[in-house]
Amino acid sequence: MTLFRLFGFEVRLDASWLVIAALVCWSLAAGIFPGEFPGLSAATYWWMGIVGALAFFGSIVAHELCHSLVANYYHLPMRGITLFIFGGVAEMGGEPQSPKVEFLMAIAGPIASVVLGGLFYAGYVAVRGGPVEAAAILSYLAWINWLLAGFNLIPAFPLDGGRVLRSAIWQRKGDLTRATEIASRIGSGFGYALMAWGLYELFRGALISAVWYFLLGTFLRHAARTSYEQVLIQGALSGETVRRFMRPNPVAVRPDLSIHQFVDDYLYRYDYKLYPVVEDSQDLVGCVTTADLRDVPKEDWDRRRVAEVARPCSEANTVSPDTDAMKALAKIQQTGGTTLLVTERKHLVAIVSARDVLNFLAAKLRLEGRPTPLLPSPRA
Repeated sequence: MTLFRLFGFEVRLDASWLVIAALVCWSLAAGIFPGEFPGLSAATYWWMGIVGALAFFGSIVAHELCHSLVANYYHLPMRGITLFIFGGVAEMGGEPQSPKVEFLMAIAGPIASVVLGGLFYAGYVAVRGGPVEAAAILSYLAWINWLLAGFNLIPAFPLDGGRVLRSAIWQRKGDLTRATEIASRIGSGFGYALMAWGLYELFRGALISAVWYFLLGTFLRHAARTSYEQVLIQGALSGETVRRFMRPNPVAVRPDLSIHQFVDDYLYRYDYKLYPVVEDSQDLVGCVTTADLRDVPKEDWDRRRVAEVARPCSEANTVSPDTDAMKALAKIQQTGGTTLLVTERKHLVAIVSARDVLNFLAAKLRLEGRPTPLLPSPRA
């Protein structure tokens, strides 16, 4: 869900954010505030927890916004900022152009958090001796922003500190993929360490700390692996076009075919999700899917034609043979489909599916002696 736009960047909220919001409120209302500022009512602690949680996530938006502003300055495409279960992420549309850009973009977030922590601490000093609720919230926000900066500076990829480490390794070795591999291994190891510490905290009876450490460790381990896989994919597909792995002579449907024939001769035989509809000249006139047949009664299948239910094709499900492979894969992911039609001047020449891209990717990585990412096995 898009919340608002800030400096041209969309700030979105993932449904999983509700989990972390509940955990933060619970931690503040049931643990931190009663322990540090005793004597208030339960209701007061809970509204303080809600205010503290909202301000904390505002701090995360500021942290990620600084990453995005630096990236934008260096013309690195950004898809926006998303708040999700583990805080927030500035979504990059690619990898930085150089170690310098990587370093500057990574360090911008922690610097923002340190500055925010200082501002909140100054506010705490100003109201100290006044309303205890305001002092408690400001004190927490100062502490949590400094903690956020310190945690992100840990050299464990994909944390900011891990990206700083990757920039240094990249600068030294001149190889982004190798630098990412080393940094992601360190990040994964740190994730395992956090999970182990979480189990230790659980045995000590510190349930809240145990939950936080274990969840953070799980997230870091997964994020480190997937970040490395993403770099592998981008590196392997860089410079490649759809022409390299498209499948010519695709299964196509004539517009005058009855729906009954289409179901018997195509749907039951091939079980594809998308079928191109072409004339005898192989000019593409539309697309048809299983969903397009749901409103047609079965008793009408013999007299109704495919042309009557087919939809016009669009840029969302068509590409040219010279389309960049990464753009084609991104289009497949964005539309939630598995097949794109390859056309030249409205003439159908081939199809390409997620499976075609991933098979090509796996073969190229094996030839280069690189590990193959844990990719899904999509249907045709």
